[in-house]
Amino acid sequence: MEQKTKINAEDGKQELLITREFDLPLELLFKAYVEPEILEQWMGTKVLKLENKKHGSWQFETTDPQGNKHGFSGVIHEFIDQQRITRTFEMENTSLGAQLEFLEFEKLGDDRSKLNMHIVYRSAAIRDQYLQFGMSRGMDLAHNRLQKVAEKLK
Repeated sequence: MEQKTKINAEDGKQELLITREFDLPLELLFKAYVEPEILEQWMGTKVLKLENKKHGSWQFETTDPQGNKHGFSGVIHEFIDQQRITRTFEMENTSLGAQLEFLEFEKLGDDRSKLNMHIVYRSAAIRDQYLQFGMSRGMDLAHNRLQKVAEKLK
């Protein structure tokens, strides 16, 4: 089955361009990214902190099948309701460092919207490590869950 979340990774570049169209109104897509209760459902993670504002911070935690906890955190640099979120993302207890994420939300119609993500890594090698972890497939699966969870909120 073809992935609906499209990831463009040019050789030798330290960035990813990611796009996904949803059969959801823009308001609902944005809500799925900023409301902890909804975010936890589609991401399969626990939201420890989520300050949706400029200079706000966020912290998530997930537990793997062996019971090990993994943390993720960052700072929100820009937050424009239903338009844009600019934030950092860092996996705790790894040597991968922080990445910068630009999320832009676009209205395509009354019941259609699009997410454009531009992620910048410290190096092309680190970007490639994320891709080798299965990030592409994982993001597509998460976005599929987002679509299903948000549809129930229509």
